[in-house]
Amino acid sequence: MGLSLSAWLYSRAADSPPSSSSAFPPLAVPTCSRLAVTLNSSPVPPGDSRSHWSSVHRSPHFLLSVCKQKVTRSPVELSSDGVRAEMGVKSGLHVWEVLWTPDHRGSHAVMGISRQDCPLQASGYNVLVGGDAQSWGWELKTNQLWHGGQSLGLYPGKRRKCDSEAADFKPQSSSPPDTKVAETPLHIPERVLLVLDADAGTLGFVVDGIFLGVAFKDLPRGVDLFPAVSSVRGGATIRLRYLNGATCDPPALMALCGLSIRQFLGQQRQSQTDKLPLPPFLQHYLLSSH
Repeated sequence: MGLSLSAWLYSRAADSPPSSSSAFPPLAVPTCSRLAVTLNSSPVPPGDSRSHWSSVHRSPHFLLSVCKQKVTRSPVELSSDGVRAEMGVKSGLHVWEVLWTPDHRGSHAVMGISRQDCPLQASGYNVLVGGDAQSWGWELKTNQLWHGGQSLGLYPGKRRKCDSEAADFKPQSSSPPDTKVAETPLHIPERVLLVLDADAGTLGFVVDGIFLGVAFKDLPRGVDLFPAVSSVRGGATIRLRYLNGATCDPPALMALCGLSIRQFLGQQRQSQTDKLPLPPFLQHYLLSSH
């Protein structure tokens, strides 16, 4: 069966469409099997409570929708406003989807994570998420990482060579030497996935289906960490959805096999799994797990 499956896959490799014009594939960082399986698994139901913004821990200038999955900032001047999720996590690997239209970001549009007591409102126009020691944020317009009120450098960084170097940034008060990169930040689309590994103490992001590596490491262990955003733009609407998670246990062998098959097929050929020379049980698994 293995030989016939390999022959079927490779005979159709030439049918794969050309790669996307996205700027992010060259910046891809290899993922561990645990994260790869999690990213390729079916999302949990939309009504999951981990998809809710907090009705208490938010600036009064953020209006919460009835479903709690959407917040909208009021058109208030000279105010920086934030909101965090209703539920935090202390362990495990977790992935949230954040939808934030680029036209509704303005300056100081930040997403990341926070501890319980991160400030969520301040006068003037500032970075809130990442503006103190209780939060870590990625400013979407400038691509800068923020923590402790300091900019820690660009993310993703061109100097990254491997995953272990991804968050090895040092605070800097002046522009980096590569002024061309600093002046032309990457355009971040509406959909961004926030990837928090509370076991490893790392935070990263996925854009256009590409994992950009670790943005922050050495996050506090054993404390609740919450997805959080901050904005200064009136009318900014931000949606949150919890997609999936995993424990510290290694993925099941069947999950790894299914991942390998789906990755080889590519996004354009996912509907062709029923044509694979596989037993009905495996066919059902591939169809039901994605």
